Amino acid sequence: MDDARPQALRHGRAALAISFFAQGALFALLVTRIPAIQDRYGISDGLLPVFLAAVPILAGLGSVGTEQLVKRVRPSVVLRWVQPVVALVLLGLGAGDRMWAAAVTLALFGVCVGGLDASMNMLGVSLQREYGRSIMLGFHAAYSLGGIVGASLAWSGAHWHVSLVALYGPAVLVLIPLTLVASRWYRDAADTADAAGTAAVAGQKETQPVVMRLLMPLCLVMAFAYIGDSTVSNWSAKYLQDTLHSSEQLSTVPYAVYMVTTLLGRSVGDAGVRRFGAVAVVRLGTVVAMAGFAVVAVAPGAWVGMLGFTLLGFGLCVIVPQTFAAAGRLFPGASDTAIARLNVFNYVGFLVGSPLVGALGDAWSYRGAMLVPMVLVGATLHYAPSFAAGPAGYGVGHERPSTVDVG
Repeated sequence: MDDARPQALRHGRAALAISFFAQGALFALLVTRIPAIQDRYGISDGLLPVFLAAVPILAGLGSVGTEQLVKRVRPSVVLRWVQPVVALVLLGLGAGDRMWAAAVTLALFGVCVGGLDASMNMLGVSLQREYGRSIMLGFHAAYSLGGIVGASLAWSGAHWHVSLVALYGPAVLVLIPLTLVASRWYRDAADTADAAGTAAVAGQKETQPVVMRLLMPLCLVMAFAYIGDSTVSNWSAKYLQDTLHSSEQLSTVPYAVYMVTTLLGRSVGDAGVRRFGAVAVVRLGTVVAMAGFAVVAVAPGAWVGMLGFTLLGFGLCVIVPQTFAAAGRLFPGASDTAIARLNVFNYVGFLVGSPLVGALGDAWSYRGAMLVPMVLVGATLHYAPSFAAGPAGYGVGHERPSTVDVG
């Protein structure tokens, strides 16, 4: 139990959950107010996709840069300082009114988010290793909760016609001090209480290379999962309204339901991993996600479509956190490098998913287009054995005995 673990370990877990929550809120405050940002800066419909595509591309570069940076400084140092920068950049985006300001702030946001995502998940994987049991889904549940809070604030801002700077300002004033205080308790792999284990990991870190041939199955799973996620976030409203003929008001509901089910699934997912193992949980999540896409594709009306998007939330929510965890198990002596490289495919999936579905929908049909992410996500079943990779006794199904349990 958590209360039987060292206090520093429990504090590190709570602190990192706060970081995940803050990032979820900040990202939601950006993506849910894209139309308002477009209006503020006078960005044309033709130019907007260029701005939006630049963010994940630069985030990928930020993740690659973080791989090199953490060879010199700890991931906790990167996270401690890059998260406030992300918040300040968001505030700057809300305060500006020139096209160049939009370009600069979105570029900075992309680069910094890449570093933030990579360093957060590096700490999450190393902390899970210390715990000796699955806790990674809990961190991503905190991210989902932050996304719900951020999206709710954004909805309130839009409903009450609050300016972007007035919306972002209070959020930044709360989140920056909160994350800076929490950062005092971040724990890196080098902070482990097990000195012998630290020495072993440190020795591996000097000699263990990250072999992309071995990491690539997890990279593909990451990309496919984000293709599925971006399909929901970018096309659920349009699909419900244009294909299933829902009202405009009802069309806004599926993404909110998707976020809530993502939170619920991640909140209980760690318990499932502890009992049944990562491979079984990922396989179940994949099957549920495929069923969700199938229901959406054949739905006769809006409410059945809503059921499909609900299933998607429960299915997709477990895949990404477990992919990060599997990379850490696959390369225990070079997990930071593996996670930084894996994180790039987060943005690949995000970049590919939305235009892929849009192009197929225009050329074929949006019902048919929903089957493509279903097939891609379904490929996870083929790669599921990769989630069992790891040293003997750890990550091969159920949990290993913890070396930090007391009493």
